[in-house]
Amino acid sequence: MSTNDQQTTISEVVQALGPAFAERAARHDLEGSFVGENYRELKEHKVFSAGVPAELGGGGASHRELCEALRELGKYCGSTALALSMHTHLVAAQVWRHRHGMPAEALLRKVAAGQLVLVSTGAGDWLNSVGEAVRVEGGFKVNAVKRFSSGSPAGDLLVTSAPYDDAKDGAQVIHFAVPMRAPGVTRLEDWDVLGMRGSGSHSVELKDVFVPQESISLQRVRGQWHPSWSVIITVAPPIYLAPYLGVVERAAELAREHARRAPSEPGLWTALGELENSLTTAQMAFREMVELTNGYDFEPALPRCSRMLVRKTIATNAILATANRALELVGGRGLFRRGLLERLVRDAQGARFHPLPERQQLSFTGQVELGLSPVV
Repeated sequence: MSTNDQQTTISEVVQALGPAFAERAARHDLEGSFVGENYRELKEHKVFSAGVPAELGGGGASHRELCEALRELGKYCGSTALALSMHTHLVAAQVWRHRHGMPAEALLRKVAAGQLVLVSTGAGDWLNSVGEAVRVEGGFKVNAVKRFSSGSPAGDLLVTSAPYDDAKDGAQVIHFAVPMRAPGVTRLEDWDVLGMRGSGSHSVELKDVFVPQESISLQRVRGQWHPSWSVIITVAPPIYLAPYLGVVERAAELAREHARRAPSEPGLWTALGELENSLTTAQMAFREMVELTNGYDFEPALPRCSRMLVRKTIATNAILATANRALELVGGRGLFRRGLLERLVRDAQGARFHPLPERQQLSFTGQVELGLSPVV
């Protein structure tokens, strides 16, 4: 990464750009508009290739550094941090592949050379995927609507999947990347939601989109666990949960500032103690999530995935508790939209919906503990 021809870390870039992002955040939330200016500045500072190994033209940031930068960015603008995390976890999965001798170099070099923005649909697709692929000459024709495609207004490549019925092998899922500007790819104007309103997590429609055979990166049995998920579930959760932790760390700062203005009120003491407990729980679980990824040095395995997802649930519940306790501590004035806390509380809510939501995680963990191949 470079800024004015000087080598900088991704953390330093976030610290430099963050205050301006924070100033814009309220407007993007009010309008429900995408954080396009922020993305342009992130591109100028080569943040989209921060996680690409230096030998492939990227910034060489470690997995831990990426997580910490996204956590810090969440304190300034949760929507920017969340959208960036969706791109970042895709890059991180490719870095793991590259380090383990699998094909990934070409895509990583493209991201570094062009600051390409990758758009993920994995959370909405999971094991079954959505839509329909039909085999045609030279590849597949795909029809689907992919929801929660964060960063899609600035996206270059949609990294997605689609199910199809193979005459020989039965129900399958193909994984592929398709340019956001390819014929038949349309971003739908449907992102009008409770929180993370500036993240540009629109649905993307694929209508008779041709996907050539050479673009298929993986074919697997539909509805069954595949080792590729063991990589993703080890690499991705600390990346996409980091923005939410940053959001509630900022909410806790606001709550502490409020408490200091009335330090003699006994009711505030207990409320502040509860806030600190829930925030510390979130931070501890997040720290263990990062440690489980071990700087990409791991072999994919279901028990590690289960440990990661258990900690994701613990962290998520503690993040939501922290947001609620910050609001309780500040009181009714925290509900006013002209204040920052109200937006932070709304932005925190999305944490529960990232893979895996708690009920699915409990089932997943139970199956793994019994030695079963999980179906969720």
